[in-house]
Amino acid sequence: MAILILAEHDNVSLKLDTAKVVACAQAIGSECDVLVIGYECRQVAEEAQKLTGVRQVIYLDAVEYASHLAENISELMVELAVDYEHVLAAASSVGKDVLPRVAALLGVAQISEAIEVIAADTFVRPIYAGNALATVQSHDNKKVITVRSSAFDAVAMDGSASLLILDNIIAPKVEFISQRLTESERPELGSAAVIVSGGRGMGSGENFAILEQLADKLGGAIGASRAAVDAGFVPNDLQVGQTGKIVAPDLYIAVGISGAIQHLAGMKDSKVIVAINKDPEAPIFQVADYGLVADLFEAVPEMIASV
Repeated sequence: MAILILAEHDNVSLKLDTAKVVACAQAIGSECDVLVIGYECRQVAEEAQKLTGVRQVIYLDAVEYASHLAENISELMVELAVDYEHVLAAASSVGKDVLPRVAALLGVAQISEAIEVIAADTFVRPIYAGNALATVQSHDNKKVITVRSSAFDAVAMDGSASLLILDNIIAPKVEFISQRLTESERPELGSAAVIVSGGRGMGSGENFAILEQLADKLGGAIGASRAAVDAGFVPNDLQVGQTGKIVAPDLYIAVGISGAIQHLAGMKDSKVIVAINKDPEAPIFQVADYGLVADLFEAVPEMIASV
């Protein structure tokens, strides 16, 4: 039995998270196929064919799936799951929306946010906001798993998987009305190599402008703590933490962030953590590789000038 992986994309390009989920599939040890569903997304399917270790790309192109609605995708995945023992997706907003529906329709329990593979039926996942790790074993005949992509390195792009084109469109259960997208020239938060995050210590949304300058100098993305989001400083799609995005960039700069457990759960796997806070007792310094006890409104402009 093989592994079915749901590709994440925007109908134009394949998200890096998919390459990391393939790495998890390789650790499980079975052959894996990647499912690309969307509209006018042949380029995405061709990218997926290059993922090392992928046996086959299953491709369905139809306007009914243009918006990647979970209610519609899950029905198709359940039909395909007959031939697979494992069904995987990244633990992103898409994966968290689709796979619980797949698990419910299959009548199995989902394993959420796997970070390590022990065996084909045994996985490690974080609990208690990442303060403890649980080893869980599934006895279900189908394993439905969301993968915390920050825990795996992306596979290379030197494969040559075959392409299977599907035409079995299932009548949509949900109709797409509209969406409003936030556009930015900066890298996407979940895949950025450098992230500059601000907390409640920023004082206001206007003060995030200095973080944007630093992020632009470093070619990074902007993030925020939940406290900053709740205070209305920035939109919630910038939130890093247990209830936001889980990230693991090469460099994470935490500015004016105290280091609540909720936030640490989303960024403590970063390769290098730099913390700037005027409170020397702030919990963020316990996980930081480099800490600067200083006024952020003095320290950050100095950093910008020196980059």
